[in-house]
This record gives sequence, C-alpha cells and structure tokens, in this order.
Amino acid sequence: MSQNIILNHQEIEFKIKRIAYQIYETFIDENEIIIAGIHGNGSIFANKIASVLKTISPLKVILCDVIIDKKNPQATITTSVDKNVYQNKGLILVDDVLNSGTTLIYGVRHFLDVPHTKFKTAVLVDRNHKKYPIKADFKGISLSTSLLEHVQVVFDEKGDYAYLE
Repeated sequence: MSQNIILNHQEIEFKIKRIAYQIYETFIDENEIIIAGIHGNGSIFANKIASVLKTISPLKVILCDVIIDKKNPQATITTSVDKNVYQNKGLILVDDVLNSGTTLIYGVRHFLDVPHTKFKTAVLVDRNHKKYPIKADFKGISLSTSLLEHVQVVFDEKGDYAYLE
C-alpha cells in the first residue's frame, strides 16, 4: 500500500497550537489541569500540547500517562499519577487517532471513578468510524476514510507527519 501524507510537520504544529488555545479557553477558570495521554503516541501528543499550553497560559499542567492494552481494553488500566492527583480537576484525555473509539471510551470510563470539574477529549486525527458513542472535543482534523484504510501518526525528531495507507 502507498502512503499519502495527510498532515505534515508544520500542519501538525499548527493543529497542536490551535488545540492548546481551545483547551485554554475551555479551562480558563481552572488553576490546574491534567493532560492524560494514551501511552505511546497519545502521550507524545499530550506532551506537545502541554508544552504549548505552558507558554500561552498560566495553567499548571500535570501530565499523566495512561496505559491501556489496546487489544484488550477491558483489562486493568493504569496511570502514572494517583487518582487523588486528578480528582476534582479539569482533565483532557488525549490520543493521536480516534479510530473505532474503543481505546478512548475505555480510557474515559477509567477516569470516571473520581469526580472532575470538566472532562474533555482531544485527538489529532478523527476517522469518523466509531463503534461507541464517543467524540473528540478537540481535534486536529476529521477524516472520512474507508474501513480498509489505516491512519498512522509519526512523531519523529526529523519531523512529525500523519499518513493514510
């Protein structure tokens, strides 16, 4: 299969900056927020958003790595921070691509064990092929693809990009 670049490095940088501003607008009444990235590309994307947020806002940003077995999302989910840290705070659950919604919905379910002031989701690419009633509150791009196509995001020191194959 061939690769079709859907987002180049500069476009991804613009999307990250826009999402960071949207998050700041949404959580402007908070002092501290949690950005929880799905382990792997979701965490990398969360780190990039947090870096921009720290430069544009006074919000204290706490990063959280969320470890989910994507092949078995019903298995135990663990996080790099304790529940007490994200209790009664604004939280954004972040992943790189929203495919079927399975990973994101099980991630949301995990965080619902404690109360939050606000809870939002963010993805770089929303594929619009959801099995579950989950949506991305902040998204870089919406892409209607066939079920046979695959979207991959590459975060690389030489330059980030997303492609469709």
